[in-house]
Amino acid sequence: MSISAARRPRSIAVAALVAAVFGLLSILSAGMVLFGPDAARASAGAYAGFVVWFNFCSGFVYVLAALALWAMRREGVWLALGLVGAIALVSAGFGWHITAGGAYEMRTVAALLFRFAVWLAIAFVAWSAIARTR
Repeated sequence: MSISAARRPRSIAVAALVAAVFGLLSILSAGMVLFGPDAARASAGAYAGFVVWFNFCSGFVYVLAALALWAMRREGVWLALGLVGAIALVSAGFGWHITAGGAYEMRTVAALLFRFAVWLAIAFVAWSAIARTR
């Protein structure tokens, strides 16, 4: 079920726009590391390949979630919640990678925390505005 823009809460509109921009930026930045020139890989520093692949693939899910949220569809709530869980799992795997002595950048730690916080906020907004009101 879709809802008109007049009935779409501002919080959902903002969450959907943030998710879409975040998704497109994730696809672009991870795509540059994975498929771009050597300079892009070099500027990424000591990155964990599985984290970059996750960021690339999840970027498409971010965009899909943004579209579902914009349409006020319940699937957007479930995608947002699923992304929170997936980011938590990848973060745990990254923590394991670090404790096993794997090379890493502190900016990756910060980026994973930031992604988790953003998607936790989006999931909360989505749950409050969509799931609880139906």
